[in-house]
Amino acid sequence: MITSASFRPALGLGLLASSLLAALPASAVDFGPFSLTGFGKVEAQRGSNHCDNCQRFPEENKQRLWADELVPGTEYKTATTHVTLFQPWLGAKFDLGEGFKLSGLLSQRLRDGSVDIPGFWYDRNIALSHEDWGSVRVGAMTTRAWSLADYPYGSNIGVADAWASSGAGYGLVGHAVRYTSRVLDVANGDLVLEATYDRGDTGFKINKPRFWELYAQYHQGDLVVDAIWQDSRNGNPQAWGHGPFNALTANAADDKLLGGSGQSIAMVMARYQWDSKIELSGGIRRNRWSGAYAVITQPGASAQWNNMFNVDWNGQLKGVANPGYAATSVDVSLGARYRMGAWTASTGLAWLGKASTDNPSERGQSNTALVNTVGLNYDHGNGLQVYGLAGMVHYGRLGLSPMSMPGNAAFTNVDSRVAKNGNWFGLGAVYTF
Repeated sequence: MITSASFRPALGLGLLASSLLAALPASAVDFGPFSLTGFGKVEAQRGSNHCDNCQRFPEENKQRLWADELVPGTEYKTATTHVTLFQPWLGAKFDLGEGFKLSGLLSQRLRDGSVDIPGFWYDRNIALSHEDWGSVRVGAMTTRAWSLADYPYGSNIGVADAWASSGAGYGLVGHAVRYTSRVLDVANGDLVLEATYDRGDTGFKINKPRFWELYAQYHQGDLVVDAIWQDSRNGNPQAWGHGPFNALTANAADDKLLGGSGQSIAMVMARYQWDSKIELSGGIRRNRWSGAYAVITQPGASAQWNNMFNVDWNGQLKGVANPGYAATSVDVSLGARYRMGAWTASTGLAWLGKASTDNPSERGQSNTALVNTVGLNYDHGNGLQVYGLAGMVHYGRLGLSPMSMPGNAAFTNVDSRVAKNGNWFGLGAVYTF
């Protein structure tokens, strides 16, 4: 049972953060050609059917057979969780004349005081742009598939993680080149086209990494449509749309032991401002994974394995032990927002579908997940917003979570192997500068 007393510590944390943030000025810090912007967020939730100690090997990846094992009799119960996020952006812009501009961007995200994804930057890049020809950006940056699905689509309706951080896409690229066109006048609207390429870890000579993302945004009146296609070879096999693209493993010495792997997404998202109060949004995504077989890369008492995906453990396919199988799935999001002055009410939905695969073993392909949320946001002004939220998750069956989820308890802390349903409520605050 969720009680007010058990939620009180987290509530106090949220109120304290709100008070501190309210005292800060709501503006970017500018000094010459440089600017500093960013956001801070604190959120606390009270949710049902949490089971922190259910998995016998809690740090193991969902794709590994031994990660399936649960501890018999472990209690799952209502629990409080909280998160803090802080992300600054340090930018620089220089006008070179004749329509040319040079800019740079440096950004990193901290989650609960630590680097969010160790070893990877959110932004560390430079760009050269021209008002007639568009821009070329080089370095580390976020992908459109993750960043747009996260904000505004997911965050505005309470399903940022369930929608943006699921699926077969990647969220961060570290060695990328991106071309963005100028705004084109098409069919009485504005069209922007973009292409991003990343070479990944060049230490891999056999299974060379390769990443492409094509992006188009069309804006006409109150309608915005975002279309994204990602295709990659030999990145880390995963179902974590927030994750970085780099290589099959973190060690190039593994190259000769591995088989190739690929994955891709095709996604369309749209927002429509129905009137001054109502905004509707939705998205659909098709995921594809090639699969990746499991192999020991460093034998011994503490054997190291590769990053595998959708494996038929202890099976054989064309002479390959523990083979990985291809899979496809479709995910959907829907949402609505209603503005009432400084208040905004919202509701969101993310549905992660079953996967189609020839794998004779059950690796989550038969499961589905439905996440529903409602929220109420208050814009305090001066960059501060406070909000309340509530949500629920329903799995189609007990067992491994859907293939689009990176973990069996991802996004909701409700493990699909021990409970089909869960719910939560919470409070939070976001400050932008």
